[in-house]
Amino acid sequence: MQIHYFAAARAAAGTAVEQVGEFATLEQLLADATSRHTGATDAGQTLADIVPRCTFLVDGKRAEPDASLAGAQRVDVLPPFAGG
Repeated sequence: MQIHYFAAARAAAGTAVEQVGEFATLEQLLADATSRHTGATDAGQTLADIVPRCTFLVDGKRAEPDASLAGAQRVDVLPPFAGG
């Protein structure tokens, strides 16, 4: 499956897109991603700092961390965006 990182999540992860293995839940996938990506944004935030404030889409549908990833192809990690 692919993870697509946006804005501050992309900066902290150091990549916009990555291919990962299968995980049972979104929470497990996020735990794996935050343990692997330990870099920080220019503001000093790590992916682990950013993820709790994010919205997640699994194959285009909003998902909570306990969501199943069975059969999922794509996860989007969307931090809060500024602007209006």
